[in-house]
Amino acid sequence: MSAGHRLAPPAAIARHTLLLLTGALVMVPFVWMVSLSLKPPGEIFRTSFSLLPEEWHAIENYTKALTEVPLPRYMLNGVIISAAILVLQILVCAPAAYALAKLDFRGRDALFGLVLIGLLIPHQVLALPLFILGYNLDILNTYAALIFPFVVSPFGIFLFRQFFKSIPDDVVHAARLDGLSELAIVWKIMVPMAMPAVIAFSIFSVVSHWNDLFWPLIAVRSESLMPPPLGIMAFKNEEAGNDYGPLMAASTLVVLPLIVVFLAAQKWFVEGLGKGSVK
Repeated sequence: MSAGHRLAPPAAIARHTLLLLTGALVMVPFVWMVSLSLKPPGEIFRTSFSLLPEEWHAIENYTKALTEVPLPRYMLNGVIISAAILVLQILVCAPAAYALAKLDFRGRDALFGLVLIGLLIPHQVLALPLFILGYNLDILNTYAALIFPFVVSPFGIFLFRQFFKSIPDDVVHAARLDGLSELAIVWKIMVPMAMPAVIAFSIFSVVSHWNDLFWPLIAVRSESLMPPPLGIMAFKNEEAGNDYGPLMAASTLVVLPLIVVFLAAQKWFVEGLGKGSVK
């Protein structure tokens, strides 16, 4: 960066201070959750503030979280549901985004406008018609009920389209001259070149559906099908009662895989969002 574009020291200090304060505010609930997961019941509701417990109760809390309710089953359900949704979303969104980015056909702009409208509609608005559709298809209280409403992702189509538009048209023309079909171009050329966008979208998708409570609360009743957030609700209501230590321990175990995955893929996450927003 040239000297004329460098931030003056006061501006740089103010910017970093604001970022640190914002990051600290975001982290407070997570730090407090972990702190409560380490404490015995008598220390959780004390009026005095203490981040670390006077008496460590971590082993007891985490043991209860893993044994008193089928938390591993809930987390396995979360993996199955999130992975199935992600795979189906990529299978649908990548060809759709390629068509909107690289193919010239009548009504393309109108279709892209519908995608943008889809971005603005909260999923909760569609809950009732989706529930009725699931009832008519007789798939409620199954894995299919938790997966099928999310197969088409307007955000995924939008993100992939923006990234595909940044790939030169000459690459597509060269692939066609080599005899590749349009679908082959999507999976052999476009998707590998757009891997940062795929990883960024994967993180968004997995986090969103791993943490989803609203739709599973409507779609399933069987405990064997519950994803982690719904399973934690059952843990609190049926088993833990006012014993918030094990409840916070269960919440920490549910959040931990997402943090590990994000930290491992944060470089590609930032790159995917950055490149996708340039065009």
